[in-house]
Amino acid sequence: MAQVTIQVNGRPYMVGCEDGQEPHLTELARLFDRQVRQVSQDVGQLGETRLFLMGALLLADELSDMKLRLAHANAEIARMQQEGTKAEIAAIRALDAAAERIEKLATE
Repeated sequence: MAQVTIQVNGRPYMVGCEDGQEPHLTELARLFDRQVRQVSQDVGQLGETRLFLMGALLLADELSDMKLRLAHANAEIARMQQEGTKAEIAAIRALDAAAERIEKLATE
């Protein structure tokens, strides 16, 4: 297990992670640190626990919004795929009808 020292709101924290995950954990810590620093700028120093809580809640809110947007996008993709399938079926039927007409004309 790897150990990484991350910085949040100017303070170092030693955190363990799986080997190879250090860059990912460091990037997540940077994201959280930016959020905590923004909260601190917006509302002032609330104490570390409250700053961390507010930062985590704001990130959770963003995550929730992203999940909702993803669900809407996936629903739209499914709808468009269904419409595409309907269009393909209509095109196949039109081609079949045209082929039948051509065969009829060829036999006359």
